[in-house]
Amino acid sequence: MAKAADFRSKSPDQLKEELLQLKKEQFNLRFQVATGQLEKTARIRVVRRDIARVQTILREKARADAEA
Repeated sequence: MAKAADFRSKSPDQLKEELLQLKKEQFNLRFQVATGQLEKTARIRVVRRDIARVQTILREKARADAEA
């Protein structure tokens, strides 16, 4: 699980890349659940929260740019 401070230090392009990777991981985890292969089910929750964190920080950065 990454901390919000780690994400805040990244540029918007890096955050978008991170978001893409997290969504791919989320898809793979859902696929593993469907096929019964996933052992660490808590990872789904961590990935979902990291996706939300990245999206929130992207919105904050976009809002700050719009106001400046």
